[in-house]
Amino acid sequence: MKLIPIRLFLSIVILSLSSCSSAQKKKANLRKETTLEQKVDSVMNLMTLEEKIGQLNQYNGFWDITGPVPKEGQAAKKYEHLKKGLVGSMLNVKGVKDVKALQKIAVEQTRLGIPLIFGFDVIHGYKTISPIPLAESASWDIDAIKKSASIAAEEASAVGLNWTFAPMVDISRDARWGRVMEGAGEDPYLGSQIAIARIKGFQGENFKSNKTIIACAKHFAGYAQAEAGRDYNSVDISEEMLQNVIFPPFKASVDAGVRTFMNSFNELNGIPATASSYLQRDVLKRDWKFDGFVVSDWGSISEMISHGYAKDGKQAAEIAINAGSDMDMESVLYVEHLATLVNEGKVKQAVINDAVKRILKVKFELGLFANPYKYCDEAYEKATVGKKEFHEGVLDVAKKSIVLLKNQNDILPLKKSGQKIALIGALANDKTSPLGSWRLAADENSAVSVLEGLQNYKGNTLAYSKGADVAVGKIEFIFETKINETDKSGFAEAIALAKQSDIAILVLGEHGLQSGEGRSRSDIALPGVQQELLEEIYKVNKNIVLVLNNGRPLAFPWAAENIPAIVEAWHLGSQSGNAIAQVLYGDYNPSGKLPMTFPRNVGQVPIYYNHKNTGRPSIENKDLVFWSHYMDVDNSPLYPFGYGLSYSKFDYSNLFLSSNSFDKNGKIEVSVTVTNSGKVTGKEVVQLYIRDLIGSLTRPVKELKGFEIIELKPNESKKVTFTINEKTIEYFTANKKWEAESGDFKVFIGTNSAETIEANFKFNN
Repeated sequence: MKLIPIRLFLSIVILSLSSCSSAQKKKANLRKETTLEQKVDSVMNLMTLEEKIGQLNQYNGFWDITGPVPKEGQAAKKYEHLKKGLVGSMLNVKGVKDVKALQKIAVEQTRLGIPLIFGFDVIHGYKTISPIPLAESASWDIDAIKKSASIAAEEASAVGLNWTFAPMVDISRDARWGRVMEGAGEDPYLGSQIAIARIKGFQGENFKSNKTIIACAKHFAGYAQAEAGRDYNSVDISEEMLQNVIFPPFKASVDAGVRTFMNSFNELNGIPATASSYLQRDVLKRDWKFDGFVVSDWGSISEMISHGYAKDGKQAAEIAINAGSDMDMESVLYVEHLATLVNEGKVKQAVINDAVKRILKVKFELGLFANPYKYCDEAYEKATVGKKEFHEGVLDVAKKSIVLLKNQNDILPLKKSGQKIALIGALANDKTSPLGSWRLAADENSAVSVLEGLQNYKGNTLAYSKGADVAVGKIEFIFETKINETDKSGFAEAIALAKQSDIAILVLGEHGLQSGEGRSRSDIALPGVQQELLEEIYKVNKNIVLVLNNGRPLAFPWAAENIPAIVEAWHLGSQSGNAIAQVLYGDYNPSGKLPMTFPRNVGQVPIYYNHKNTGRPSIENKDLVFWSHYMDVDNSPLYPFGYGLSYSKFDYSNLFLSSNSFDKNGKIEVSVTVTNSGKVTGKEVVQLYIRDLIGSLTRPVKELKGFEIIELKPNESKKVTFTINEKTIEYFTANKKWEAESGDFKVFIGTNSAETIEANFKFNN
């Protein structure tokens, strides 16, 4: 007997619930409609074990949807699974036509007609690309970051997608690790605020609109702490670091309502994260009460074999599902082995049911059971992708993401007429590199280059010379990007141009695919021959503006000492060149602040502002050797966390505390006066830091606890006030819980983590 499609079944269930006896009706009136749990259970009751396991199976797009159906090999097997209802989600399928075709198979050809979720790496935009996440984090502008994510969600949803594998909320302290570009930097407080903003931007208030998509907090947990900064490497960290540094953005993601989590490739305490019941069951699902589902990272279940933690695919599937990894991304192990494991008693039916319920719940929340083709409107797709409003939005956040690192003698902003400007560097005329890493759906050569952005300003004479390539050979997403180490054939032309110009703008740094997943670097100086090019230009023209394009903190001590103006411009996305030009010419006053510390050299890495003091942090006589230092470089960074200049100048004064102490359930207010003593209107990120002087566990020298962006006209002052309460000073203590401990504290307010004014207060618990 052929069963009725599940959509019809659900309508019958709901109708029967409303057509009950008089007594039942009275009870039914207490609830306005069938609960989500009832809807999920009604589906579960129809499913075979194999169909349940199918919901835990996610496949990458495995054939050209518009071409012939695969007849052999792995693709044919996946196609048969799809028709039998043994696939719960697809990834890397995009475009309404293809998405609708696959959804049609799932909904109209399978026994139960359960719809698919379609996922994609919408990391910082779909077709219209925002700055890389690290760059956006430099804006410290929570509203702008949320808006950027909402633009990405609207555009991605228009092409049929309803799930993004973002945001990455890993706290990153090692610039060698390529994926620092994908996160919010080194600080758990800032990282938590940005995680919330991006999740709310992707997901909106609810999923009633077809302009929102599911977010995914990743990678749970500790992935960014890879030894030596080498991607996929081992991780060995303390519980104190895990709780106080790594967990906070993930917990904030749960509190923000994120619907999915992704586990990570690394091991933690000798156990691969995919196999960690502590992370996935104890912390995430029990303690934090996360009610969405966990997806493995690509193939991470099968990778437990290489870890030496599972002997084969069957055991890997057993370990992963029991540990709480609900959906298998491309290992193809759940669908092959879970039914056997259940029949053998190695996996309980209840474990399968829990995972399936979580996935079905999210599908109901998305509205896919009510309308499986909710995200499949070709006319809407055509009208939405690449909208002008999207480009206006990403231009706004791109300008806010730029950090002015140095501006000696006010060389910036540029005069708008009467100057000969030399623009030098292969990246200055590159329309693909500014898109950065993880922009899979973007068109090549679609970004506005720096050259194009500067050409919009007609008052000066602008000439361009490449100088030197950054990379050699074909640059592609899945292949190594080779650095140009030898070719200096363009030096002579660039030097001659700089010699006859008033100002030389050099756009140097990393190609957009020299950072990102798998793109770790042991040397974080300017790649290849670019440092030599910079020094050669400096010999003939010292009026240099260095514009950096990069996806990680770089070490450039020579430039910091010698070059008069340095602009950190990251990889800013589709509108990169326009954003950079508007900052260079002063049509936008830079306001960005660094979300990661910039080291003097790679030997300082990992370097971060919220470090511990140690037992011997310094010594009065610096000529003696027995204290924590390097013999060849100062301990201080090249540029500290929170650093960023403006064309305005901001002065801090009148630090005031409403009281010098507070008790449990009490609070104090701390205020400071900020004055714009410059000549132009500007924005400043006012930063609040706290130090717990004595704790049951040693505490960092400073921790960011608040910030506020203010805008001041010349000579205008504003009082900025922060509230400090018990929540502000709590941490995961030696008692193995989050609490505030009595004692003495310092409070710092300033323009960055290193330049602050301070006061003292006491907390009495």
